[in-house]
Amino acid sequence: MADWMGPAMFGALVVFLLLGYPVAFTLGGIALVSMAFGIAIDYPGMSWQALESLPIRIFGIMANSNLLAIPFFTFMGLILERSGMAEELLETIGMLFGRMRGGLAYAVILVGALLAATTGVVAASVIAMGLISLPIMMRTGYDRRLASGVIAASGTLAQIIPPSLVLIVLADQLGTAGEASVGDMYRGAFIPGFILTAMYLAYVFVATLLKPNAAPPLPDEALKVKGWALFQRVILVMIPPLALIFLVLGTVFMGIATPTEGGAMGVVGALALSLAKRRVSLRMLTQAMESTARITAFVTFILLGSNAFNLVFRLVNGDLWVESLFTGLPGGQIGFLIVANLAVFLLAFFLEFFEIAFIIVPLLAPIAVNLGIDLIWFGVMLGVNMQTSFMHPPFGFALFYLRSVAPKEIKTTDIYWGAIPYVVIQLIGVILIASFPVLSNPSTPSVVFTGQNVLIGVGVLVAFLLLRVVIVRFVSARTRAA
Repeated sequence: MADWMGPAMFGALVVFLLLGYPVAFTLGGIALVSMAFGIAIDYPGMSWQALESLPIRIFGIMANSNLLAIPFFTFMGLILERSGMAEELLETIGMLFGRMRGGLAYAVILVGALLAATTGVVAASVIAMGLISLPIMMRTGYDRRLASGVIAASGTLAQIIPPSLVLIVLADQLGTAGEASVGDMYRGAFIPGFILTAMYLAYVFVATLLKPNAAPPLPDEALKVKGWALFQRVILVMIPPLALIFLVLGTVFMGIATPTEGGAMGVVGALALSLAKRRVSLRMLTQAMESTARITAFVTFILLGSNAFNLVFRLVNGDLWVESLFTGLPGGQIGFLIVANLAVFLLAFFLEFFEIAFIIVPLLAPIAVNLGIDLIWFGVMLGVNMQTSFMHPPFGFALFYLRSVAPKEIKTTDIYWGAIPYVVIQLIGVILIASFPVLSNPSTPSVVFTGQNVLIGVGVLVAFLLLRVVIVRFVSARTRAA
């Protein structure tokens, strides 16, 4: 029975999470129950004294300056959400592309990328763009699925484009297994994030070619500013977010500031923008601080619970069990990457990205190190993969955020169907990063892009597409049942 304690702990974790129990308390509770059971059966190395190292781990979490960037970037995003910057960007860029088919969709994607590079918070981006642009798209005659899908997908760019919160967490978790700083993770995710943006734009272009009426241009009366005056307005509207991006990311990339210091400067910049627009009030600051404290506490408690779980899991040799599962796979590095990405993709149906980062990534990171896989490349790959957790029907959080602000004429099934093409695009992004490691880290040698392994990559894409069919049928069945 003792030999099965590791698998039993992991199985119990999956069961209780699927039943809907709080993640942090599930992790901590399973750890304590497993410890008590191990002591009862005299499992080697199991004793209550073994938990004495837990306070040291907790102190290490509290002393981790990298994690301090989470409340800074969260607070910055919440302030910017109320500053009116998103409204100005969407209105101005919408008019710039308004005469084109799909012009509003292009504007949403570009503004989503800009908001991602300033806020780093998915909820803020999706809600802001859903409130502002979705009603205009409906009045213009946009296809409901195209409109809802492009808004949800563009909001999830905040997941991978720095200063993404998930990159901070991934850097922290991968850093325990090797060298993976937040700054390195930011640099590694920069190009893949904008490649995803380009693929979103390309999808809208193809969709408007195949169905011109799905995304009609704006009527002339909606174009309030025209000609050279519009370009002057674009320049003025673009200066604040670009200045903020430089203040936050430019200083980090140039080595002038750490990500935490960049986040602190970003908060000052966001407050300055809000003051300039006269949007600052005591009520707004109170709401932003309360939301920041709630999100930070949520992350911290999950991290505390995952540390307790990992401590006991290693005492019962659970890490060796996981390592034996992955290192015994055929194909070495390639086999590990394929199975690890498939596992993360499937778990993202049921777990959100914080949970995957705190529970699954610490188990995969040591194996990646032993196989000689660059952790920056691996982390960026997982980050793009985990981005799908916001877009998976029927539990994707971006879909719920959009549903909460979408007009009544847009059905939930419209949002689900609209999200599926972007999930496929994100999976293609995972395969591109796996095939071309130079996209995330120029010093990483390619282990995937060979003639034989390209076929393997195509096979993985086919597997993902088959999973898409399963998702579609599941959603359809749920819809008919409803």
